[in-house]
Amino acid sequence: MARKKKRRSRTNKISNLTNTILSILKKERNKTFNYKQIASKLGVNDASSRNQIIKKLAQLKIKGEIEEVDRGKFKAFVTTEYFTGILDLSSKGNGYVICDDFEEDIFIASNNINKALDGDEVEFYAYRRKHRGKQEGEITQIIKRAKTEYVGTIQIQDKKNFAFVVADNSKMYTDIFVPINKTKKAEDGDKVLVALTDWPDNASSPYGKVVKVLGKPGEHSTEIHSILAEYGLPHEFPYEVESYVKKLDLSITKEEIAKRRDMRNDLTFTIDPKDAKDFDDALSFKVLEDGLYEIGIHIADVSHYVKPDTVLDDEAYERATSIYLVDRVVPMLPEVLSNGACSLRPHEEKYTFSAVFKMNDKCEIKNQWFGRTVTYSDARFAYEEAQSIIETQSNLIPEDVSLTGKAYKTDQAIADAIIKLDELAKKMRATRMRTGAISFDKVEVKFHLDEEANPTGVFFKTSKDANKLIEEFMLLANKKVAEFIGKQNPKKTFVYRVHDEPDEAKLSQLQNIVSRFGHKLNFKDRSSVASSLNKLLVDVVGKKEQNLVDTLAVRSMSKAEYTTQNIGHYGLAFQYYSHFTSPIRRYPDVMAHRLLQHYLDGGKSANEELYEEKCKHSSNMEYLATKAERDSIKYMQIRFMQDHQDEEFKGVISGVTDWGIYVEIMTNKCEGMVSIRDLKDDSYDFDQDLYAMIGRNTHSMYQLGEEVIVKVKSTDLVRKHLDFYMIGKAED
Repeated sequence: MARKKKRRSRTNKISNLTNTILSILKKERNKTFNYKQIASKLGVNDASSRNQIIKKLAQLKIKGEIEEVDRGKFKAFVTTEYFTGILDLSSKGNGYVICDDFEEDIFIASNNINKALDGDEVEFYAYRRKHRGKQEGEITQIIKRAKTEYVGTIQIQDKKNFAFVVADNSKMYTDIFVPINKTKKAEDGDKVLVALTDWPDNASSPYGKVVKVLGKPGEHSTEIHSILAEYGLPHEFPYEVESYVKKLDLSITKEEIAKRRDMRNDLTFTIDPKDAKDFDDALSFKVLEDGLYEIGIHIADVSHYVKPDTVLDDEAYERATSIYLVDRVVPMLPEVLSNGACSLRPHEEKYTFSAVFKMNDKCEIKNQWFGRTVTYSDARFAYEEAQSIIETQSNLIPEDVSLTGKAYKTDQAIADAIIKLDELAKKMRATRMRTGAISFDKVEVKFHLDEEANPTGVFFKTSKDANKLIEEFMLLANKKVAEFIGKQNPKKTFVYRVHDEPDEAKLSQLQNIVSRFGHKLNFKDRSSVASSLNKLLVDVVGKKEQNLVDTLAVRSMSKAEYTTQNIGHYGLAFQYYSHFTSPIRRYPDVMAHRLLQHYLDGGKSANEELYEEKCKHSSNMEYLATKAERDSIKYMQIRFMQDHQDEEFKGVISGVTDWGIYVEIMTNKCEGMVSIRDLKDDSYDFDQDLYAMIGRNTHSMYQLGEEVIVKVKSTDLVRKHLDFYMIGKAED
């Protein structure tokens, strides 16, 4: 009788085992691993899998790709040079690492991200191969997470003992696993703030816990708090800070006045937005007997109340800036200071820090003085009221611009002061423009809101003479304070506001585009670049290419930041510049006040390394606050557009990418996207050099800056997405 053949047991072959083992060893190249540890990393524990790992380790050792450091303990041979950089992820899961060691960013495919998240500081190595002409790499180690908290919607798994949080952030490519006992009793569908706690090697999703339930998606308070939470920004002050502030002595005392220059008898006033509550700067004006003008720029003396090494100072430093959302302000300082003791309200004595200048009609400064003062504001003007005085050259403010709703006459001396200050400001501005400052006329989007914070309309704020008057004298104070310290010998540590020269590659791209419309930039030197940019911005006003040129010119500029290393401010054409004039809402200004007083008292140079760290923190918080402010505007624009879904709008193409076209509506500045999938008349390809989408068959082109007609396709308040249908090009 024939013997039955013994059936061999079927083994499950581990796929891609060579690359997996090498990846594990290279990722933690300073550690050794045995077969059990590798099996644990792979999440396998059967005999067949262990045998495959043992055999593969032996093969790799023979090939010389790994070494056996000790019996059964293996380590990768490190033949690759490793680099560090910051990961910038796309919503598709791929990304780029920005690294100073490479001229171009390094492309990272989604399968080589290795659990890194957007903004993380990572270690990587670069392949020899390229991806679409770009250097390609693989992330080997996460050095520092950019953030560990995310806002998202929780999905409770009813019949299971866990939940998932789907992040609002489109760059978060995975959901977050949350055990049911760590959901903080959130209900299915709630918007929550979740903190990452762990990411096991064999898990496809990170683990987390809910730290705050924000509310129901789409509700106004939920979405506003979600914006703040997404960027790790506060919305209320801790009890310890509020308690500390209540104990502060906010009185104006004779003892303190005696230590200061008394300027209470000088004509002094504020000019601010109509709805402002904190007034951190005032101007004083006096005509001297020798024909000179004494002009004081008086700034709230925040540093008198906010002392170093206190809970109040710690909180102000952590916040670093006030945040201006569409329906509220999240202040850097508690209200009792920001709107009270430090606010230069009319008819109140205040402690101030002042820059006082004597100048002639040519705006030549003959004398300057910096120091602590006590002042008294004689009047408060809205920009509209000051503008009326400038335009009419009279002291009568029309009823329609009065804060009180009643026509009234200002004191003639104040009206004369405003008119003269406007005259001097225009001369200072003209000088700045001649010496290379760049003039971008910013348009601010504002909303009319009803009592429930629903947007009922959109309007734009532009700078007029009254705004520019204040701007020029604040610039003067900032510049002269920075000069005063920056020119001292030996060198003194100080907080500068710097702005580097434009990106040459982006300027070249701008030149290529504008040359098609007959414009030209002059790259001869720094001054010629600035003057030709200004000329370009003036020349395109009212022309079809204006939107395109304005957009690209702004994009070519570097970002301003805080640092102790002064390189000047390119955009303002100042060799020395700081922020001194807004300490109620900016922590760097508080630092500038402290350092200035320290040096006026004869103090030695402050610790540069410490202040540089504070500068970096302040720059980062400013960046996060700006993103939150933009998100709140975007959110309110989408709310506004929900009631206009059947209307067609004329817009300008504000961005072109390989996935679609961004369009900004001209009448309300609401921006949405036309997906490439919704361009039905042809198959379109993205042309990066032309900033355009071009049809393969018709060669029809949609280019940055072009005017088009769009219609709302969908609105998503939760993800802050506004999608359009493309109707076609706008007729000239």
